Amino acid sequence: MTNNSKVVLGIITAAAAGAVIGMLFAPEKGSELRDKMRDTANGFASDLLDAIQRGRQQYTELEGEVEDKANELKSKAAGKVAEVKDRVESEVENVKDKAQRYS
Repeated sequence: MTNNSKVVLGIITAAAAGAVIGMLFAPEKGSELRDKMRDTANGFASDLLDAIQRGRQQYTELEGEVEDKANELKSKAAGKVAEVKDRVESEVENVKDKAQRYS
């Protein structure tokens, strides 16, 4: 479990514990308390869904950035490989020319 998952689980657990404690000490009628708890639970669920959606969006954006950076690095690496290949081929030709002159 990642640290972020642990934090989210801790927040949810604390909210649930707070709701239970609130019920035990509430001076309200049962029906009012249930309505209030339902509204609070819906609010928590909505907030959690919003957080999940933001996380997904951030993940998607980050994934795109990583993919772009990987493609950029791949392109640079391919350019360097081509450059080295050209140098090696050039040096091989120079060595061949020198070898033919001395033969």
